[in-house]
Amino acid sequence: MQNKIYLFLFMGLLISACTPATPSDPVAEERDAIEALPRPKVSITTQYGEIILELFNETPKHRDNFLKLAQEGFYDSLLFHRVQPNFMIQGGDPDSRDSVPPEQYLGMGNAENRIPAEISSKFIMRQGALCAFHTGIGHHPDKSSNGSQFMIIHGQPLKEHQVKDLSLKTKVDYTSEQIKLYEMYGGTPQYDNMYTVFGQLIEGLPVLEKIVQAKTYRSIEPTLPDRPIEDIRMVVKIIDAPKVAS
Repeated sequence: MQNKIYLFLFMGLLISACTPATPSDPVAEERDAIEALPRPKVSITTQYGEIILELFNETPKHRDNFLKLAQEGFYDSLLFHRVQPNFMIQGGDPDSRDSVPPEQYLGMGNAENRIPAEISSKFIMRQGALCAFHTGIGHHPDKSSNGSQFMIIHGQPLKEHQVKDLSLKTKVDYTSEQIKLYEMYGGTPQYDNMYTVFGQLIEGLPVLEKIVQAKTYRSIEPTLPDRPIEDIRMVVKIIDAPKVAS
């Protein structure tokens, strides 16, 4: 009996030794390494308070561009020039620094560069998502981003069936967790797969709520823009991130 046990163990070891090791997946290993890196953090301060955002390492071009502009002070004193409840707040237009309200239309200014799209199904336009702006697929079919303008999503809660219905239009196959996020916090799933999501609000949701409720010129006259009557200027600072090359 004992000899049979030894023979069984020997055969098991022999089979294990002859079984080839599972080949490594360089792509998966690189992805896991990126996900393990600490995410840079930035703050956006207005008269309503401070918002803190994490930037995603999985969108390196957008991450580095935002950090570079923040480091240079590019965003300081620019406006949140467009606010829409249940949708988003938008800022980063360099033309907004000295613009005359409400006649001057904002939203076309740029930091003189475009950023290739880094759209990932992993990141959705849930409430608090930091998204790069572009003026529409009609103008930019490659979905490349404006070099400085960004949006922070406000959105509204949705039912599961609403998210699934929208997924048929956007061609996004949501995970059960993503559907729950839309149900709990809201967002704008109708724009998924159109804009690059490169960060997420982690502190300061009440500040976002205050900004998005600011009274706009459009609330007085429907033909005027969604620009707040009271200027909402920003100061953007890097809280925690590797030094960005100039």
